[in-house]
Amino acid sequence: MKKISEKSITDLEFDAVREQAAARCATELGASSLRTLIPHTSLSRVKIEVTRVHEYRSSYESEYKIPNHGFESIDKALSLLQIENSKIEVDHFQRIAHLCKTVQDLLRFFKKTKAFFPQLHKLGEHQPIEKTIPKEVDRVIDRFGEVRNDASDTLAVIRKQMDQMRGKISQSFGSSMSKYHSAGFLDDIKETVVANRRVLAVKAMYRRKVKGSLLGSSKTGSIVYIEPQDVVQYSQEMQNLTYDEKEEIDRILRELTNWMRPFQQLLGNYQLYATEIDVICAKSLYAQEMNAIMPKLNDTSDLDLREAYHPLLFLANKIKKQPTYPQTIHLHNELRILVISGPNAGGKSITLKTIGLLQLMLQSGFLVPVHPQSHMCVFENILTDIGDNQSIDNELSTYSYRLKNMNRFLKKCNAKSLLLIDEFGTGSDPELGGALAEIFLEVFYEEKALGVITTHYSNLKLLADELPFAANANMQFDRNNLTPTFQLNTGEAGSSFTFEVAQKNGIPYRLINRAKKKIERGKVRFDATLAKMQRERSTMAKNTKELQDEALKSRRQNEKLETLNSKVKAKLESYQNLFDQDQRMIVLGNKVNDVAESFFVNGKKRPLVAALLQIVEGENAKRRKQSAAIVRKKKAEKKKLKEEVEEKIEKVRVEKKNKPKVVVKKRSKVQFHIGDHVRLFDGNAVGTIDSLEKNKAIVNYGTFTTQVDSDELELVKRS
Repeated sequence: MKKISEKSITDLEFDAVREQAAARCATELGASSLRTLIPHTSLSRVKIEVTRVHEYRSSYESEYKIPNHGFESIDKALSLLQIENSKIEVDHFQRIAHLCKTVQDLLRFFKKTKAFFPQLHKLGEHQPIEKTIPKEVDRVIDRFGEVRNDASDTLAVIRKQMDQMRGKISQSFGSSMSKYHSAGFLDDIKETVVANRRVLAVKAMYRRKVKGSLLGSSKTGSIVYIEPQDVVQYSQEMQNLTYDEKEEIDRILRELTNWMRPFQQLLGNYQLYATEIDVICAKSLYAQEMNAIMPKLNDTSDLDLREAYHPLLFLANKIKKQPTYPQTIHLHNELRILVISGPNAGGKSITLKTIGLLQLMLQSGFLVPVHPQSHMCVFENILTDIGDNQSIDNELSTYSYRLKNMNRFLKKCNAKSLLLIDEFGTGSDPELGGALAEIFLEVFYEEKALGVITTHYSNLKLLADELPFAANANMQFDRNNLTPTFQLNTGEAGSSFTFEVAQKNGIPYRLINRAKKKIERGKVRFDATLAKMQRERSTMAKNTKELQDEALKSRRQNEKLETLNSKVKAKLESYQNLFDQDQRMIVLGNKVNDVAESFFVNGKKRPLVAALLQIVEGENAKRRKQSAAIVRKKKAEKKKLKEEVEEKIEKVRVEKKNKPKVVVKKRSKVQFHIGDHVRLFDGNAVGTIDSLEKNKAIVNYGTFTTQVDSDELELVKRS
């Protein structure tokens, strides 16, 4: 199985992430497991691990609260179960019982909620629930950690005899103390305890007059401690019983250990399961602190990180209340290699470490602090070359070490590799070392690995421009203030701002000019061109933002105008309808006027009635057409309303059905007597019963009396 190298884990500070997550574990075993966590290289395994943490974290915002998973290690008990005739102590039996109850509670919970936590349910679905283990432990040991009296018949008899003996000792001691106290032989304190035995505090001058065993004296010698003779005999018998009790308890515990031995593997599995739950819980708590999420996972070499934060830097800045700048990077088959350039302290190395650390976290089952639209893949190799790594012990220079590292890269590099190289090519002559670095980069490119490289070398920037599936990128730098903006721009190389940074740090201008003359004019012009392009890009970005703001403002104005236009249009339509109505009434009035004028001229009623009926029928025909449309509309509305009402009724029925029934508490029958203090079931005032007749009672409340049914009364105090 492929394995991520320890060097990459160290370079990317994954140890710090594991340690921070381990601090959030509830158990020592969980913390130990997290500290030794190794990233996986299988996509299916990573999906399962990340999904479990995602499900656990989702429980914080849901109504399903996952039960407590805390427990103490049972490793010692498991090792004793491997030894014949061994004995597990009481406290370890209690740990076993607690572990069983904890695991079984978790298994039942996840079985009940498997629709919400499917992967967490699968984690323990094959674990059997063995109820007999905690029951058997509870039968023998009580909750205070003592072996129960009824754990065996013999132990019950012994402890009964011990109780009787304690009574005899107490009675005998009390009798002796009264006797010698009356005689004036005892000090004011009368008694004390020496070696777990009650003794009399006898004045030294009377020590020979008190019969018993001398067990010591005070510092001054004025008091001697004597166990009365009558008690000595009982104490010896008590010691014998105590020994018998210890022997019986030892036998019971060995018997319980032998009974437990067949469950050794099950108990080991229970502990592993509870440890895994603890690790998942710690990861989810860690994710919650940095707003980490589960990104989309794909099986192709496609890494799209949006608004990605460096976890350690984010948490450190969160404590200091300082901002952390996220990065957005996309690597895929058509952009495999990204060469980042720019000034020192501009954020190149942090960007590199952010990519690598998030990838290690994901492949170890952690959620990562990125935008929800981000998607990530799984790499078989994560190869890093970050930092100086000079070794005096191994007699390796920085460059020798880096060459050994490059040799390792060349052997392991493939299409499933992620390369992260900081200050690529440095450590040797710029031209010679740069040429070798260029060859390395070409090999990585040919192997189709994904990679992010930071450099100041111009030849590597030019090569990234020439290769079709590679690109330059730069960390933006404010030339005016000479301060980094921590923004990554893809598409062009960045200037190192060597002379500008030197000038800001107080290097005399004449020395900077002399330095410029020492190098080729073409390199100065190339670096100056890069710096100019960065300035132009910054200006373009600023102008683009202003244009976007103006466009947004114009869009809002257009929306306001469209709203106003629709209102004006609605008013115009209303006015048009009124105008059409008026015109129709004018036409109708003219028709009636013509008929009236004709009747005025000829005086004939029949043509008048016929003409009027014709006008009325024409208008009614128009009304019938409109009415039919209105009736159809009302019918549709009525049908829709009926469906909505039926849906609401069904909902109410379901709610009423699921509503828990109210249990009415039955009133118990009480036989009342005159003088009893009583009150009404639904009242607070207390009165006394003056008289009783059949089922009626006269209750006196002090200022008034009233007659009530005795069934409506409850007893407060008996007379």
